[in-house]
Amino acid sequence: MAVREEGIRTSLARNWWSFIGRGIIAILFGLAAIGWPAITLLVLLTLFGIFVLIDGVMALGASFQALREKRRWWTYALEGVAGIIVGILVFAIPELTARALLLFIAIWAIVVGILKIGMAIELRQQIQGEWTVATGGIISILFGAFLLAFPAEGALAFVILIGIFAIVVGSLWISLGISLWNWQRAVKKAEEEMKKEEEERKRAA
Repeated sequence: MAVREEGIRTSLARNWWSFIGRGIIAILFGLAAIGWPAITLLVLLTLFGIFVLIDGVMALGASFQALREKRRWWTYALEGVAGIIVGILVFAIPELTARALLLFIAIWAIVVGILKIGMAIELRQQIQGEWTVATGGIISILFGAFLLAFPAEGALAFVILIGIFAIVVGSLWISLGISLWNWQRAVKKAEEEMKKEEEERKRAA
C-alpha cells in the first residue's frame, strides 16, 4: 500500500503544472468577469464557455494520465466531460437566457464540487494539501446551490460572485500545484543527496 501511495504522489507531482494551469485559467476568467466594465450576457457567455472548455479538456487529459498509471481516472473524466458538454452548449445555444445560463453554471459547479470532494478523499493519504481540493469542492457546491436558490436575479447580477468564485477556486488549484512542485523538488534533492552519499561510500571503500 505504501508503494502504491508513493506512486500516486509521484504521479500527481509530475503533473503539478496542470493544477497550476487550471488555476490560472480560472483566475483569468474571474478577473475578466469582475473587471470588464458593463459586461454583457454575450461576453459573459463567451468567457464562461472558454473557461469550462479549457478546464474540461485539461481534466480529461488528467483522466487519461491517471488511466495509464492505473489510478482512479473516472473522477477526472466526469469532471472533464461535464465541462466540455457545458462549454459546447454555451456556444451552440447563443440565445441562452440569463436564467438558463445560471442553471448551467449552477449544475456544473455542483457536479464538479462533488467530484472534487471525492478526489480529496482519495488523495488524503497520498499528498499534503488535499484540503485545497476539498475546500474547492465545498465552495463549488455552495456556489451552485446558492445560484439555484436565487435564480431570479439573473446571471449578470451575479457576475461579481461568479468572478470571486473562479478566483478562489483557481487560487486553491494553484496552491495545490505549488505544493506538489515543492514536494517533487524535495524528493529530487533527497535522491541526489542519497546518490552522492552512496558514491562517497564507494570511493571510501
